[in-house]
Amino acid sequence: MAMGVAVAADLVWHLASGVAGLLLVVAVWVFYFVWWTPRQLERALRAQGLDGTPYRFPHGDRELSARLDREVHAKPMTFSHSIIPRVAPFTHRTVSQYGKISFTWAGLVPEVTITDVGLVRQLLLNMSHDFEKPKLNPLAKFFFRGVFTYEGEKWAKHRRILNPAFHMEKLKVLDSSMFLPAERKKRIKALDREIRELLGSIIKKREEDIKNVKASNGNLLGLLLESTMTDSQEHGNNNAGMTIEEVIEECKLFYFAGQETSAVLLTWTMILLSMHPEWQVRAREEVLRVFGENKPDFDGLSRLKTVSNIIILPSSAKNQLIGSHALLDQVTMILHEVLRLYPPITFIQRHTYKTIKLGDVNYPPGVLLRLPILFFNHDPEIWGEDASEFNPERFAEGVSNACKNHQLVFFPFGGGPRNCIGQNFALMEAKMALAAILQHFSFELSPAYAHAPLIVLSLVPQHGAHLRLRRF
Repeated sequence: MAMGVAVAADLVWHLASGVAGLLLVVAVWVFYFVWWTPRQLERALRAQGLDGTPYRFPHGDRELSARLDREVHAKPMTFSHSIIPRVAPFTHRTVSQYGKISFTWAGLVPEVTITDVGLVRQLLLNMSHDFEKPKLNPLAKFFFRGVFTYEGEKWAKHRRILNPAFHMEKLKVLDSSMFLPAERKKRIKALDREIRELLGSIIKKREEDIKNVKASNGNLLGLLLESTMTDSQEHGNNNAGMTIEEVIEECKLFYFAGQETSAVLLTWTMILLSMHPEWQVRAREEVLRVFGENKPDFDGLSRLKTVSNIIILPSSAKNQLIGSHALLDQVTMILHEVLRLYPPITFIQRHTYKTIKLGDVNYPPGVLLRLPILFFNHDPEIWGEDASEFNPERFAEGVSNACKNHQLVFFPFGGGPRNCIGQNFALMEAKMALAAILQHFSFELSPAYAHAPLIVLSLVPQHGAHLRLRRF
């Protein structure tokens, strides 16, 4: 009896010791990651002259940022293009208080906001392979996996395969029928599974057509499959191309991201042309002069005017231009100005995975670097005193000559080797759609329209785009 009690007591003691040991390990882990590491990162940044908000356990500055968002979104806004205080109140406050290079806290991670023009070229071009993109949250992974999120060799392979499919000569044959409609579903996982099954069957059928020497029918999926098959043949390895699963991920990415970007760009363009009807008239006159009553097509767009490049870096980097072909017509000037004032994506992030020297600062591993596109696009030091005014005329001599002293920083589609592969398509689609609308409709703001830009996934009108359309 006594022996049994002793054994039981011994078991309880060992169990308690094990639990205590486990709790100690967890406590040490928590202390290290949620307190020690953030404090060390903060000390490292401050020691090099950077200023910012103090670390707050455990949410960082998220609660303050959310509170400022709620406050500004509850207030009405005039028909002004000075939107930074409303769209990004926390970042606006941080830069005003702590300077052009300052840090805040995204939970446990320091986030350094960089609004210094001089560091853009170094970060986006010269050091593009020294950074990683931040990890996506679980919900975003359902929609945005693919070349957008891949790193290293996998990114290089996908980019190599995708590039031919997005060449301007290939895009000539695309039309709006390339997109597959999908209804909204309450359950994200069910929708993801449905999309995968649908795309999987379509891809297999299209693969068979291509193998049987049938045409790709001029859509993006056909061009993508042709490109991956060609890549496999050139490398003499069937595994060199993309798998069916990877093709599905790329199709999902281009559908959701591509449709969102084009739709938002077109929405803001119609809003701004309603606010500035004189530019709506100029654009319509050009469209009617070029196309008349004929359906807009790529050849018509190509006849408009000189072809140039979107230049997205300081003039010192002109020999390393990146961007897409842009048509220097009234419509393109307008689209560039809309992209400047209301960029669909308002910031670019990079994550340090090793110690990186950028400018005069050594950034340790575990730091987020943030380039706020919106701030560059509204900076009077870059664009002049009318930086917050709608003036497409600034792009009359091309994007490279649009900025004050030619110190141009314009990257609505990202920059460096990882710039948006679909930017040619996005601009072409927006031009096609806008040309078709201008041919048949005039439009103006409805009295119900409330000007309230808001960041959701993209920069969108918070209360929708209420317009009055009149058919000719």
